[in-house]
Amino acid sequence: MRKRIYPKLIALAVIATFVMILPAGSSLAAKKKPIELILATATTGGTYYPVGVALSTLWSIKLRKDKPAPIKVNPITSAGSGENVNMLKGKEVEMAILQGLFGKMAWNGTNIYKGKPMKDLRSITLLWPNVEHFVIYQDKVKTGTITDIKDLKFSIGRAGSGTERSGLTIMSGVGMGRDDVKAEYLGYFESSKAMKDKRIQGANLCAGPPVAAVTDLFATPGMKVKILEFTDKQLKAINSKTAYPGFRYIVPANTYPGQKKQVKTIAQPNFLGIRADIDPAIVYKLTKTIYENLPYLYAIHQATKFMKLELATSGLPCPLHPGALKYYREVGVKIPDSLIPPGS
Repeated sequence: MRKRIYPKLIALAVIATFVMILPAGSSLAAKKKPIELILATATTGGTYYPVGVALSTLWSIKLRKDKPAPIKVNPITSAGSGENVNMLKGKEVEMAILQGLFGKMAWNGTNIYKGKPMKDLRSITLLWPNVEHFVIYQDKVKTGTITDIKDLKFSIGRAGSGTERSGLTIMSGVGMGRDDVKAEYLGYFESSKAMKDKRIQGANLCAGPPVAAVTDLFATPGMKVKILEFTDKQLKAINSKTAYPGFRYIVPANTYPGQKKQVKTIAQPNFLGIRADIDPAIVYKLTKTIYENLPYLYAIHQATKFMKLELATSGLPCPLHPGALKYYREVGVKIPDSLIPPGS
């Protein structure tokens, strides 16, 4: 009996050893090792992080049994779009949520990326509008518009963040600069806490509404704050004088506790960016999974309700990834020539 079993045990041991030493690219090894991707978001007080977590969770659940290998996506926090572009460049992450402003500057090699275009940046989909929330104390309001931040102790976002860059870009469009405020460099919840502690008088908290840090301020007993507006003239000046891809956005009344009137602000597109060297088959599956499971995302965060297949390619600042392009062509989405990736 033992003589019959013993050879079988040896054979099993040999097979197990063989599997362990298979090259990483072999089909047998690939079936056992998940494909892991990293998605860069931003700080926890905005919209990038919760939506990034929702996307990552959706992909990881739906693609956990994918062939030839499971796909798992891990979200990470960051300082925002500025850091995210750098991490994509350095191949520290595979994907990132980015402001349209940063995608436009990086792809074209303008402004802070002057002479250094990022031609391996690709897009997957439009996400939602990045809505400008310049929030100040009610008693500091003069005109009710963006220029009311002048001379205030004001948080313009973490140093190097997308919030900081977009805020400074907007300010330059209306004839203001960094020196026109007493600048502080804080994250979103750090900014709301600093306002509640009376250490600053306002903050730039751009994100898809409702923004958690803005809700926190409006819901705090005794706090009287206002989201500043933009006139049509100011929006026109910002778009004509800067790289900011802005459009009018109305924040409906009651979006925030005690906010009884709508707010006429502005916004820019947020989009999902990815490196060009990522396998098209993987990107195809990521794109398909998003648009076959939109109700899941809608249930997680209100900002994602802007996502619709017919809007997926609207306002994208750089070409689509071939994997995303393949999916959109299959479902009949019309693709502008400017979004066709090189070589497709």
